[in-house]
Amino acid sequence: MRGMIDSLRARIEQYYAAVPLLFADAEEFGPLRLFVRKEPGAPYYGGPSHAQPIAEGSGSSGIITAADIARVRARQRELGVPEAFEWLAEAAPGLRARVEAVGLPVEERPLMVLDPHHPLPPQPLPDGVTLRVLSADDPALPQALALPRLAFAAPSTTAGLAGPAELAAAAEELAADDTVEVVRPTIRAGHKTLIAALAPDGTPLAAGHYHPAGGTTEIGGVATLPTARRQGLAAAVTAALAAHARDHGVRTVFLAYAEDTVARIYTRLGFRPADVTLLIANQPARS
Repeated sequence: MRGMIDSLRARIEQYYAAVPLLFADAEEFGPLRLFVRKEPGAPYYGGPSHAQPIAEGSGSSGIITAADIARVRARQRELGVPEAFEWLAEAAPGLRARVEAVGLPVEERPLMVLDPHHPLPPQPLPDGVTLRVLSADDPALPQALALPRLAFAAPSTTAGLAGPAELAAAAEELAADDTVEVVRPTIRAGHKTLIAALAPDGTPLAAGHYHPAGGTTEIGGVATLPTARRQGLAAAVTAALAAHARDHGVRTVFLAYAEDTVARIYTRLGFRPADVTLLIANQPARS
């Protein structure tokens, strides 16, 4: 059992080391690294190399110090990006205390992994709602990309006030700042897959995505329009993403969660605790 957990953690570590390099360069700062975007897009973060866990206390080269963290933060300020860090708790056990000591808030995101033998039948959908894999030129893409902004601004599983009108306005903002155009090549290259649950008029009611790398992927950004909550849409999108990933050669599918109510939804779909915890510090995109 211990060997299976270590193997899973190694796959997740490799994944977190590989995916940012599709879009960013890695700058080294002793035992820490910072992913720096090659092109415009959501900024990345600093942290230890996930693929090479830091053996803290085993030698001076493996100890992460406050000075190392300060060097990364100085570079982030120079780049004009958030002073954010992300790492697996098990990969660098002492890093959380050092990051918190310099005043950065740290949040926990336990990970869950899909049982590879668990069937993934399509989940029920409300009448008239359909699921669609979005292409780079799909007319629903701007609103699907804007969905997390509304959903995560008021995180909850209960119905909220933001609906189609607010979604359209948020999509216009993303189009104006070129976010949509930045994402289109990523979809065309196969680095990002988005699936949306669409109302009869084409409005995205829920959406999510995954980035595959080396036979592993994390499902992320699963968001439901606040006025469309409590209809099983997030579960349907998550199941569709996992099934699509499996159908395209992904063997390990995992995700992170923030609330126990959400974890129960994932459990019903066949996800189980991965015994690995993602830690994020001062990172708006993950928060």
